[in-house]
Formats: sequence, C-alpha cells, structure tokens
Amino acid sequence: MLRYGFLVLALVGLMGCAADPIWAPDEDVNRVRYIHPGPKSITLYTMKNVGSGNGAHTSMLINASERIMWDPSGTFKHPQMPERNDVIFGMSPAALNVYVDYHSRESYYTVARTIEVPADVAEDLMRRAMAHGAVMNAYCTNSTYGLLKETPGFEHLRASFFPNKLDDQFAKLPGVVTEEFRDDDPDKESALKRHANF
Repeated sequence: MLRYGFLVLALVGLMGCAADPIWAPDEDVNRVRYIHPGPKSITLYTMKNVGSGNGAHTSMLINASERIMWDPSGTFKHPQMPERNDVIFGMSPAALNVYVDYHSRESYYTVARTIEVPADVAEDLMRRAMAHGAVMNAYCTNSTYGLLKETPGFEHLRASFFPNKLDDQFAKLPGVVTEEFRDDDPDKESALKRHANF
C-alpha cells in the first residue's frame, strides 16, 4: 500500500511538470505565415547573462518553406505571432526583431548563429519541430538538441541541458555566421509594449 502511495505521488509530480499545450487556430496561423527569401537556413539563438556569460535560454529559427521560431519552454508571447506548442509562426523581419528585442536587455544579450542548409533538410527539421509538442521547463536546450541530432550535418552534436554547451558546438560548424544583439532596456516586457502593433 505504501509503495502504491509513492507511485501515485510520483505520477502527480510528473503531471505537474508537463508542459501546457498551446494551439492557435488555423485562421490565425494562416494569416501570418511568412516565406523568407534567400537560402534555407537554421539559426541557433542563445540568450546569455551579461555578467556571467551563462546561457539562459535556447531557441531556433528555421527558414524552410516558411520561417518559424522553435521556442521551447519560452516565455515570449505576442498577439500577432500565433503559437502552436512552442512553434511561433509569422517570423517576418519585423516579428524577428520583436522576438530578439524581447530577449536582449540590460541583464541579457542574444547570440544568433546561422548556417545554410539544403531545402529538404530545413523542411524536415521544421516539420519535426511542429510535430514535437510542448516542452517542459528547463528542457529548451535538450529538446533543441533532440531535433538537431536527427538532422543531416548535425548528428555529431553532443546532448546537453546547458545553452552554452550547444552554442559552443554550433559555433564550430563550417560556414556559420554569428551575430550578437545587446540592449540596455531594463524591462523585458517593454519590448512587447513598444512593438504592440509592429
């Protein structure tokens, strides 16, 4: 009986860790779908603490037949960017600017590492991201690694729960282009207020 009680408590604990699913309606998603010109690519985003340099969050921009943001267990929400289980749609240049501005502030900066990939590779990664489902807290890097390890050209990446570990590996990929975004805004919510109607 005691063992049964522990099993029930464990199950309840696991249920408490489950991610909350979000599913935007078709009309909202279809209204904002964005096709980005140029080569197909994958961009790894790592949000880092200004003082320590420690990674705080991992996300991934996928430019395939449309451009989406894989934002596992992320806090970013915007009424003009519908979400389905950690996939944000409508990632136009203006939308991407809002996303990066939200994460880059006085205490955190954002590193973006972009690499070009064949169209079929980008498309397959995008489809798997869309089918993945919502991610539990603290699994942003591990879930991103899980998608990348099944992607041609990224199989050698090593698993990690630490954003900087994945970022360091991504930085060594041939042909990767790196950008850094900094902002002295102390209020992370103000980016959304400034871009309420971007």
